[in-house]
Amino acid sequence: MVNLIRDVVSYLESIAPPAYQESYDNAQLITGNPDDKVKGILCTLDVTEEVVQEAIDLGCNMIVAHHPIVFKGLKSLTGKNYVERTVIKAIKNDIAIFAIHTNLDNIHTGVNKRICDKIGLTNTKVLAPKKGLLSKLTTFIPTEETDKVLEGLYNAGAGDIGEYSNCSFSVEGTGSFLPSDQSNPTIGEKGTISKVKENRIEVIFPSYLQGNILKALKETHPYEEVAYYLQSIENENQEVGSGMVGELNEEMEEKSFLLHLKESMHLSVIKHTSLRNKPIRKVAVCGGAGIFLLGAAKRAKADMFITSDIKYHEFFDAENQIVISDIGHYESEIYTKDLLLELLSQNFSNIALYLTKVITNPITYI
Repeated sequence: MVNLIRDVVSYLESIAPPAYQESYDNAQLITGNPDDKVKGILCTLDVTEEVVQEAIDLGCNMIVAHHPIVFKGLKSLTGKNYVERTVIKAIKNDIAIFAIHTNLDNIHTGVNKRICDKIGLTNTKVLAPKKGLLSKLTTFIPTEETDKVLEGLYNAGAGDIGEYSNCSFSVEGTGSFLPSDQSNPTIGEKGTISKVKENRIEVIFPSYLQGNILKALKETHPYEEVAYYLQSIENENQEVGSGMVGELNEEMEEKSFLLHLKESMHLSVIKHTSLRNKPIRKVAVCGGAGIFLLGAAKRAKADMFITSDIKYHEFFDAENQIVISDIGHYESEIYTKDLLLELLSQNFSNIALYLTKVITNPITYI
């Protein structure tokens, strides 16, 4: 089977939809022709000149990265900095670069779940779920056709709520209509009012799937003209959002947990606030720069909040209510490349997949 670059992009975006990335982000195919055949894929946290060279040496023509190499707009490509040089090198060697960034951060099986797994957290859930990402479809279906239409809607992505699927609400009523002379009614006759037993159906779905949902509705519904309406709903999407919170199977003394964190994440150093002499049981995490979630971690009654890129004065905001631990940006997200490799291996067993061996961390410690 021949796989194109667009196939890889489509698969990864089905797992972490672009609609879930933050407004400032640039998660997408950054270089490369989507119609090129995939020869091999290199998974990495960052893209640098060394990583592009590694892809060339391995015979890979695609790099899947967490961080976008192009984050801000480029006004020239003259090689004056590492970003421009990296992009030029990739283009010259027909290397496609795909970034899957905050959209992968924001799904409940993404970057933060990987951190939770590494440090042994269970009962995990999104720390700060996002609102405004869900829609509701209401439609009216002849009773005997209801199951068929619902099946089509479920297959298109409607009706999933957390760990439950095929979720819907229905109530029976009577629909009436008068077909015109130009109509082609499935039920009833032109010029005659028809009354039909119908089910009013309501289903919730991720808003970005609206096109697929309406296509499925119109393909499975028996009526020539389908009556429906859509509503945006403000419910939190419990599976999409920032950070994650979970629990240890058994509480640990603070210093013991910090040593456990250091060992399980292979850290050189941890910066943290004063210990409170209280056991650690509930832990909040956010890969990358996550201090904006400190309030959410406190509201979740977490004993410790693990993130990175914390400024000096931000440590004071712990106020002895929580222990803040800064483990470093690279260190908090390095295992994302393993996650990407695992995701790709589930669907592309015929493509050579590699983990970068290049250490892209720009920070070193003495």
